[in-house]
Amino acid sequence: MNTFVLELWDDEGRKCTFYTVRWDGSVMSETDKFFEKYYAIENLKEPTQELLSFVLDSIGEDHGAIDALFNRFENEVVGLPNKGRVVVSQIVFLFPNFPLRLYALRIKNRSDLVVLFNGGVKSAQTNQESDDLSLKWREACQFAKRIEEALRNGEITIDKKRRIRATNGDQDILL
Repeated sequence: MNTFVLELWDDEGRKCTFYTVRWDGSVMSETDKFFEKYYAIENLKEPTQELLSFVLDSIGEDHGAIDALFNRFENEVVGLPNKGRVVVSQIVFLFPNFPLRLYALRIKNRSDLVVLFNGGVKSAQTNQESDDLSLKWREACQFAKRIEEALRNGEITIDKKRRIRATNGDQDILL
């Protein structure tokens, strides 16, 4: 796997801080690529907005990355939005036939720290059969493995302010 930068994506939510990944040498993060690409497609604009609101408002601000909202397990990552009918604080989260998947990793299964990756259109029964999704899912799994390895071997740590830090003191977290 090529090297990538783990960087802050959004820290304005009360309940959850979001990170993303950016290929070393790229100017745009994988998460920004996802939202920019699908927002530009007319029939996916509304689902893209709905997913962004789910991430920033429902997870980031209101509930955090709780198990109920992170229930679509796909190997090393979780697909967003959640699957099935989920009720949290009397709010129903239901996304039947939702066309998009955005991949995420809850850091150490915490509800307050998530890395968002890329995703795509869910056009078949499985990720592997969805042309647009298969590569992004495999990449997300590889990113997640590398991040978890860096946590295990002490290359990165988490501070008390929900920040991921490089233990070597570097500002950029290059993995």
